Amino acid sequence: MALRAENRFRIGVTRDFLSPSGELTYKDIGLGQIEAEPRSQYAFFEEHHYPVTPQQIAELDAALSLGAAWKAETFAEGAERLLIVARFGVGYDMCDVNAFTANDTLLTIARGSTDHPVAGGVLAMMLAFSRRMFVKDRLVREGRWHERNRYQGTEIYGKVLGIVGFGGQGRELRRLVEPFGMKVIAYDPFVSDAALEQVGVERATSLEALFSQSDYVSIHCLLNEQTKGLIHKDLFNLMKPTAYFVNAARGPIINEKDLISALENGTFAGAGLDVFELEPPSPDNPLLQMENVILAPHSICWTDECFAAMGSLAVGSMLSVMRGEVPFGLLNPEVLESKGFQAKREAMLARLEE
Repeated sequence: MALRAENRFRIGVTRDFLSPSGELTYKDIGLGQIEAEPRSQYAFFEEHHYPVTPQQIAELDAALSLGAAWKAETFAEGAERLLIVARFGVGYDMCDVNAFTANDTLLTIARGSTDHPVAGGVLAMMLAFSRRMFVKDRLVREGRWHERNRYQGTEIYGKVLGIVGFGGQGRELRRLVEPFGMKVIAYDPFVSDAALEQVGVERATSLEALFSQSDYVSIHCLLNEQTKGLIHKDLFNLMKPTAYFVNAARGPIINEKDLISALENGTFAGAGLDVFELEPPSPDNPLLQMENVILAPHSICWTDECFAAMGSLAVGSMLSVMRGEVPFGLLNPEVLESKGFQAKREAMLARLEE
């Protein structure tokens, strides 16, 4: 990674944006904004380390990060220059927020950029289940046309959708299913009754109530210490035998062994999974062999439009810091008031004026 000009705002871009041959994998991740700003420059990390190493951040003012981890060891030699790391996405379980704050470094996410793409992907899974699309595809390909009467579908109209975590993605999913006449219930202790009532959503009094009442359950909460293993066999056992379960949040929110057991026992009808406890899943993971499971490689929201939106917000956050502004999607705003951050920012602004 060659970044030499001292009077430039130096941005490092994690290596996982590139293919093994060194080509940019995605169409638009916002780099054009950096190229249009004469005071800034970027370069890709020469290697992919998990987590990011102290040497990789030593000469950076900012970093654009895809799937790289940022842990305490990343800051083992401090962060004398680093002002901000912009996560290309909305999840930040791979980032130690306390380590950022302790080293006077801002951490941002592209808040809102995945709301519609994730919700649209979940709705696609729901519709695929309701019409038995994957089974019917196999009937044609395998010459089993005569078996079609055995695979009747169902409507999602009038069914109950249970949403766990009613943030941006959960709210967007509610909006998307509105034309289908679904009843939506939600479990989220951090959302007010007024906010739910405003969009016509009923509060589930407990996770147990949500799982027992829903025809479709969709997970949209963050992964943290409180939600790790939140969904387990006791909840799966409450589901209707005709119900479907969808997880496009984070794998460890679910006890995967319990999920596998419930599917093997026919406790409920099927599952749509974009995320797993171990990614990628082991080749011997039973989920890979189940016909009542739809799988995606943690990319159900990946569209050109989604990536362009994430790039625009993430790069915009970094450039706003270069301009002395408060960045969008900031997770640790207390850093703005720290003397260490203010000193780094003043030094950066002085360099740019030289």
